[in-house]
Amino acid sequence: MSSRVGWEQVALRWLQWISVPASAGLAFCCLSLGAVTWLPALAATAQVLHRWREDGDERAFLGVFADFRNHWRRLWRHSLISTAIGAVLTANLVFLLGRGAVGFVLLAVQLGLAAAFIVYHLAFAAAIGHRPTASLSSRRHAAIHLAFGSWRGALLLLATVLVIALTAPLGIGPLLFGPSVPLLAALSLQSRLEQS
Repeated sequence: MSSRVGWEQVALRWLQWISVPASAGLAFCCLSLGAVTWLPALAATAQVLHRWREDGDERAFLGVFADFRNHWRRLWRHSLISTAIGAVLTANLVFLLGRGAVGFVLLAVQLGLAAAFIVYHLAFAAAIGHRPTASLSSRRHAAIHLAFGSWRGALLLLATVLVIALTAPLGIGPLLFGPSVPLLAALSLQSRLEQS
């Protein structure tokens, strides 16, 4: 009987690696329905995932909603600017898709800028989630160091692309795991970076 209880505990721990990121990703998607709320929602998701990794706090869905308020107050300006930049990048990508050789070169440049945009914001959210009470300027510096200071930024971009590609057959999988699994990777890299 005791071996069965042990097996159940192990199974439940493994299921947490699916349920907690999925519920945090779902909360992120709900909060991101507002046009400029995605960055505070990403930071709240990172903070919840950090608490889960460090303290075992499993309240992912409601935790994202609870932490969102504080991050909204701090990040709404940054989110507004980032949303405008993201909209311009998206418009440029859509415009350049049907162009000739010159459009192909400019499309490659825009794709590189979009990749840098994604990696920076993942690193920024992870830096805020790792130390939510630190100043925004110190978190920006930590995000720039994480995203562009070494190979870690390429690893974050690879994690994002792989998660979206691997969960695409699930239909809703990229929405649930697209933000949360790369954030888990970014939080792990941020922890290692701050320990070294």
